[in-house]
Amino acid sequence: MTVLKVTNLSLKHGQHYVFQNINFELNQNDFLCIVGPNGSGKTTLLKCLLGEIKPNTGKVIFDNHQSQHIGYLPQSQVNNPIFPASVYEIVASGTLNQIGLFAPYPKQKIASILKTLHIDDFAKRQYNTLSGGQRQRVLLARALAASEGLLILDEPSNNLDYSSRQDFYATLKKLNKTTTIIMVTHDLDHKNLLGNKILSLDPKHAFFGDTNEYVRRIHAH
Repeated sequence: MTVLKVTNLSLKHGQHYVFQNINFELNQNDFLCIVGPNGSGKTTLLKCLLGEIKPNTGKVIFDNHQSQHIGYLPQSQVNNPIFPASVYEIVASGTLNQIGLFAPYPKQKIASILKTLHIDDFAKRQYNTLSGGQRQRVLLARALAASEGLLILDEPSNNLDYSSRQDFYATLKKLNKTTTIIMVTHDLDHKNLLGNKILSLDPKHAFFGDTNEYVRRIHAH
């Protein structure tokens, strides 16, 4: 089943194209890694998918109005040391787009997500007392709480040490069994290109297709 179809997407900044004629299609449980050098428009493309930026040309079509229920993990997170939020409260806040501001939290859904991401043991702890890897797992849980089967992640492994990064990637692989994932990444180690599909915005190596084919082409150069 098609989850997302992007056709002839182009965006200009002044007279300069940020990206031009982007085309790709994702099915349920695909995992797309978006790669490319700095300035190639990776984050901007995500904002077009999210509806935050309107492209000059082209279409972004979601199945079943799924654009309203995307779990989004942005590249930078504000960390306010005086904001008293527990892990549970942060994860629960991800459901507000579905239940409204004054409705009770869906406790069963939140409990399931906390358990799936192995953060239920410290659900009552304050977010700012956690390690970097734990914090990123909590933010992923919040995105998952907002999602109905589609996650969009912008360089989620940035600032994680090697062990935390590998642990985070293992979690994403498990989530991908039931969730379609789009992830911007700078991690071009072929072992860490987690998805089955690659979209390269590199003008020298523009590509959309199978990950193994992309790796083969890159190594051929």
